[in-house]
Amino acid sequence: MPTPYSVRPATPPDLERIMQLIDHSRSIMRAVGNASQWVGYPGSDLIGSDMERGIGHVILQQDQIVGYFALLLEPEPTYTYIEDGQWIDDTTPYGTLHRLACAPGVQGIARCAFSFAEEHCASVRVDTHRDNPIMLHIIASRGYTRCGVVYMRDGSPREAFQKMTYPMVSPSLRSYVEAAILPRYNHFDAAHRPDHIQTVMAQSMELRNALQKQGTANLNPDMVYTIAAYHDTGIVEGRERHHLVSGRIIRNDQHLRQWFTPEEIETMAQAAEDHRASSSATPRSLYGQIVAEADRDIEPATIVRRTIQYGLSHYPGLGREAQWQRTLEHLQEKYAEGGYLKLFIPVSRNARQLQKLRQLIADTDQLRALFNTIVQKAGK
Repeated sequence: MPTPYSVRPATPPDLERIMQLIDHSRSIMRAVGNASQWVGYPGSDLIGSDMERGIGHVILQQDQIVGYFALLLEPEPTYTYIEDGQWIDDTTPYGTLHRLACAPGVQGIARCAFSFAEEHCASVRVDTHRDNPIMLHIIASRGYTRCGVVYMRDGSPREAFQKMTYPMVSPSLRSYVEAAILPRYNHFDAAHRPDHIQTVMAQSMELRNALQKQGTANLNPDMVYTIAAYHDTGIVEGRERHHLVSGRIIRNDQHLRQWFTPEEIETMAQAAEDHRASSSATPRSLYGQIVAEADRDIEPATIVRRTIQYGLSHYPGLGREAQWQRTLEHLQEKYAEGGYLKLFIPVSRNARQLQKLRQLIADTDQLRALFNTIVQKAGK
């Protein structure tokens, strides 16, 4: 059904009403236990600056202002450094949602603001305080991926999230994948949850765009998107043969015939089958090389954390020293010089990240310190 709200740029006569909305939203934060966010922020000067820069927006219910948000379309300075993770895409221009506020007794204001941002930006980023359960719930419900921790200008930490909207992909295909395919990952192990899949999807599209710019290939964005979305669905039958099961799932999904020819479906199935890092064969198509490369998701701390998480989940009887040895052996076997991991596309950021990971693996003291921190956080 149509939204009851509309959005327009904020103007100076709106300032008093906007500050009332901010005061109300601040009171909600305090009521749910978030006492440290929005202390003296945002002030009227900042909202006025939003208006001057053209990034402030009011949400209207008929003619009444019931919401406010800022949508920054320039790089957010506080997002330059991120720890405990990485942005799922760091090349696509992005919009950043800030200062979301609502009136008492209205619902759907956040949904309206997020929808507006997602309609106007190929990539949207947002941050919030870890003690802001309402916003954390909203962000999760919109399909955003947690990327790490960023720090505000006063040094306070915020949980950071990102969502790619993929405007070059068929909207009906996106809707189907988001409703029927991505939720499957909610029930898999920690290394194959939605955050991993969203990262693979983003990096696949990033690689596709880079290859298109080089003029070396003409790649169907719908196919790249779909392969990445399905590539680990086979985990439902176990890890060992999941790549083959993923290929079977693609072949058997009758819905995909709405968007793809039988030949395209077979190419996508083969790409999913070929993505596994331990495979000794080169993927049969460039589509397979893209998802295999994107699946590597080489961010040193993330690789180490997922390796440890897998060991703790699948070998709970191992003591800490045995878990350490398992972690070290896996990292050396897969990622160190001479390891079985293969990279196929030189323009990927994985090539650069792999060198950083190899330096970490070689520095066993630093690696052991990271291992101890992660295990301790896991309560083991």
